Amino acid sequence: MNIIQKLTLRHLKENKRRTLVTIIGTVISVAMITAVATLAVSFIDLLQRQSIADHGEWHVQYLDINPQQLEKIKLDDNIKEIILSRDLGYALLEGSENQSKPYLFIKQYDRSGFSNFPITLGEGRLPVNEREIVISEEIANNAKVTFDIGQEITLAVGERKSISTSAERMNQTYSLTRVNGEMDEKLKNLTNETYTIVGTIKRPNWEPYSAPGYTVITFLDENAIQSDESINASIILKKVNRDIYSNAEQLAKESDISLESIRYNNSLLRYYGVISNDGVRSTVFSLSAIIIAVIIIGSVALIYNAFAISVSERSRQLGMLSSVGATKHQKRNSVFFEGAVIGAISIPLGILAGVVGIGITFYFINSFLAEALGTSEKLRVTVTPSSILFTCFISIITIFISTYLPARKASRISAIDAIRQTTDVMLTKKTVKTSKLVRMIFGIEAEIGLKNLKRNKRKYRVTVFSLVVSIVLFLTVSFFTFSLEKAAGLSSGRGDFDIQIYIGEDLSGEQLQTLEAMTALEGVTDYLRVRELQFATWIDESKINDVLKEYVLNNKGILDDGKFRYHANVQALDADNLRAYTNEIGVDYDKLTSSDKVTGILIDTLTYTDYDKGKTIETKSMQANIGEKIELYHENGEYNETTFINEIEVIGFTNQLPSGEHLINISDLILVVSEDAVNKLIRKDLTPYYYNYLFLKSTNPLETQYQLEEMDTRGMHIFNYHQARQSDQQVLLLLSVFVYGFIVLITAISLANILNTISTSISLRKREFAMLKSVGMTPKSFTKMINYESIFYGIKSLLYGLPISIGIMYLMYRSMMHSFTYRFELPWTNIIIVVVAVFLIVGSAMLYSTSKVRKENIIETLKQENI
Repeated sequence: MNIIQKLTLRHLKENKRRTLVTIIGTVISVAMITAVATLAVSFIDLLQRQSIADHGEWHVQYLDINPQQLEKIKLDDNIKEIILSRDLGYALLEGSENQSKPYLFIKQYDRSGFSNFPITLGEGRLPVNEREIVISEEIANNAKVTFDIGQEITLAVGERKSISTSAERMNQTYSLTRVNGEMDEKLKNLTNETYTIVGTIKRPNWEPYSAPGYTVITFLDENAIQSDESINASIILKKVNRDIYSNAEQLAKESDISLESIRYNNSLLRYYGVISNDGVRSTVFSLSAIIIAVIIIGSVALIYNAFAISVSERSRQLGMLSSVGATKHQKRNSVFFEGAVIGAISIPLGILAGVVGIGITFYFINSFLAEALGTSEKLRVTVTPSSILFTCFISIITIFISTYLPARKASRISAIDAIRQTTDVMLTKKTVKTSKLVRMIFGIEAEIGLKNLKRNKRKYRVTVFSLVVSIVLFLTVSFFTFSLEKAAGLSSGRGDFDIQIYIGEDLSGEQLQTLEAMTALEGVTDYLRVRELQFATWIDESKINDVLKEYVLNNKGILDDGKFRYHANVQALDADNLRAYTNEIGVDYDKLTSSDKVTGILIDTLTYTDYDKGKTIETKSMQANIGEKIELYHENGEYNETTFINEIEVIGFTNQLPSGEHLINISDLILVVSEDAVNKLIRKDLTPYYYNYLFLKSTNPLETQYQLEEMDTRGMHIFNYHQARQSDQQVLLLLSVFVYGFIVLITAISLANILNTISTSISLRKREFAMLKSVGMTPKSFTKMINYESIFYGIKSLLYGLPISIGIMYLMYRSMMHSFTYRFELPWTNIIIVVVAVFLIVGSAMLYSTSKVRKENIIETLKQENI
């Protein structure tokens, strides 16, 4: 270690506070880079494990191959393991109480299949020969059919065949087909098979909820496969790379296997990065790259500032070294050496802190991660050599960038300038010129404070830059979260109620009784019954919404005499619910119900999904005024006849549907009327299109759903909105944990930067303050000067930070427009929080820094040449 390096270490030790702040800032920077890299790798690892848990661990699958083709496949050197399986078919489950699931689905696996596919044993054991079988626990829980372990059963196994269509070999992805409430399929090619039940299994994740058969699994013995029988071979490869597709096709050709028989486990392969256009992996790593870029910018601001101040403090020392023969190379290397010392301490501590921090985060969020993302696996900290090397590389680059400019400055300091200290502050009349209004309005203290900022613009700009970074980060991240919430609300379209029951026809007496029983269930706190009639209406082109006008211009919509056809959905509410609804939206209930004419409330704002553009759009339904009359027509599609029914007069507008839903079709008009109005819209000679809905609110929606499923719900469909809404909220909460955790850490860097800059600047101005006090500045005037400096810092940072933030927020809004369309809104609450926080931060930093110089002795301070 040479003399210059020893002097550098001595300087770091003597300036413990600045050195400590620099180390802490660098540790936070490295910890965040480590956390982001670890999070990205851990999230991909989670998706890989979840895919294996859902679909099994395999990469390529060859369907319906014979034993000869299997032998050729085994010759491939890249094959790690082969899993054999076969779908034997379906058997009728006698006594099943689930009318949508009347079958058993019999599947065969060899020994490798039991270990590599997600088969979870409940009781008993797995089969070891072809005469043994394990059954799903759902058979007892859902179908209410019980079997005992050790029981022998005989099944008539065959293939599903549609009665009214030509569909062949329907599998588990085809739900049970019905026509007029009756089964429209049968089993054919039946063979009797006898099995002994040796255990139970959990319902497999790969069994669709709409599947018509409960899964039961038996053993597949490779040696018992006949030469004319076909099986499926699932392959686990030793090395997974982008050659997997070409290699699989080549192997298929060599084995005389049809290319149509090849299947790939794309849900798993995408997380290995072998799918070039995979959105999930690209999103994860691109988002990580953006976050790391922002961390580097914030970190460079802090670390650069620390080293720049260090060079300013050491300028006299470097000048003296230059006077005794130190070269530019030696002076430059002294700053790089200082950066190396900081990095040697900070990088290991930062990596450790990042891994521990992300581990603690995973510990707390894993409790609700399964519900939020619908996963059965948990996030675990995954650290790879590449992620650690990446973190070290990025951290070293960050420190190098931060030290490069100060090092160049150090190498260029001449001996005379450094000893005289004329490089840091170079004053001209123009440099420190201030407006006369400043003194007139705020006084001499404000003018001196503003001149103090102007005379050393570098430190002033660094502080302002740090504040701007904090402002931009907080506002953009807050807007990002707001955008996610808005997007989730637009895309889900879920209403205020927890459960929806849909009946697609007019109600019978038994169904009415069932609906009344549903509203009386324990836990149901509120309900809404909606009776919907569907008509057609034609609206003048000048009144249709802008999106529909574009639709018409693109020749996708048809105009009839300058009018566009809408679907008019008339929703009728009972008296109590209608009164509550009109009170909520501010419409006169009596005006809606007392008129002899048919009156209604128009839903004037709609949200719909444009599948061609792949985006969700919020727009007006039509241009209408109070008193607008909308004509309703009944359409008979069979005879292509249109009959005028009546007209509805619009007496009010709202953007809120009675059920709280909002996701509807762009060409829909929704009008809310009273039940009495329905009688004026029905003609005995015409059969209207009826739809009935029952919406329920419950204290325990899941338990209520179980109770509903136990009732006679034939002809009804039950949707649990509560679970979907809860999942949306948990996803947003999960994102918020990471988003706001990130902003807290990056703000910590900025705060450390601000505190370091202001406190060091105040320390370097001790002689200046002593001089001002010596010529008569009172403590009160001194405090006013410091307060004005704080205000100038805050105003300047807001003048830059707010416009930049609004610009970035608008760019984020425009990027969201690729998937959604809604009005741009500024987060005013967060903007107010930022304005207050900026002045608190600067004021606190100035107060902390000046508290240390207030008690300094004026004469002793004036005698000091440097701190």
